[in-house]
Amino acid sequence: MEPRLQRRVQRYGWDRAAPFYESLWESQLAPAHEAVLAGALLASGEAVLDAACGTGALSLRAAQQVAPSGRVVGVDTSARMVEIARRRARQSQAGQAGQAGQAAQASQASFIRDELENLALPCRSFDAVLCALGLMYMPDPRQALQVVQRLLRPGGRASIAVWGRRLHCGWSAVFSIVESEVRSDVCPLFFQLGEDSALATLCTEVGFGVTQQRRIATRLVYPDAEQACAAVFLGGPAALAWARFDEPTRRRAREKYLEAIEPWRHGRGYAVPGEFVVVTAATPSDLRSDSCLAS
Repeated sequence: MEPRLQRRVQRYGWDRAAPFYESLWESQLAPAHEAVLAGALLASGEAVLDAACGTGALSLRAAQQVAPSGRVVGVDTSARMVEIARRRARQSQAGQAGQAGQAAQASQASFIRDELENLALPCRSFDAVLCALGLMYMPDPRQALQVVQRLLRPGGRASIAVWGRRLHCGWSAVFSIVESEVRSDVCPLFFQLGEDSALATLCTEVGFGVTQQRRIATRLVYPDAEQACAAVFLGGPAALAWARFDEPTRRRAREKYLEAIEPWRHGRGYAVPGEFVVVTAATPSDLRSDSCLAS
């Protein structure tokens, strides 16, 4: 798929998924978020970019770590995701102000709707870049990482998580199920960065020094079939295709998915296996501040 069209499909798809994303995915992705934050080694006063920020959960956690004088900029392709993130930031600040009886002193988190690959922010303007489970959706991950390196200061850190090997992600059957019903190139390279040391190798090729790679086994836990299906069809990467399915197609896709995850059913609920790969890397400390890479 042509990159511009793939970005458009991603944008419309995540706009569809945005209203369901927090309730269906935020707790499931918590282990990846924790690992990304731990790898970033954030400190008070730092400037942080959260790429593919979604509804802002990781951005707001990062803002707490760089408070009171740091800043976090979240960027996402989905306008609806960004709207939710901005609302959450306002609610968080209001809550802090209420507790303190004065204006909130926490670091400000701001959010913009844009594509990481085309991001026109000042060169060398961030101490750290976070990207939790967004890089594998981008048409050109190499270009995205080049932009990350351009935005980082000398010695700046990148902390990146992707989904791991397809074989270790039981929910991955959703892709073949959707493709059997409608031609779909939503995530043509989705699991490639999770294979072996693919992500670490790509970071090295772009010019980062890789400091750590971790694989994290996890379980996606759902209380019943309704939530298990809602996560992948309403709140995940198949949301756009699902919106276009007629009712018979939806029933068929739902039945196929439940059959695929049947091995992990426990009573009414499910504990579907998953895997994250988390890589932490840094730009060279002797990198010249005027030596920005072309994005």
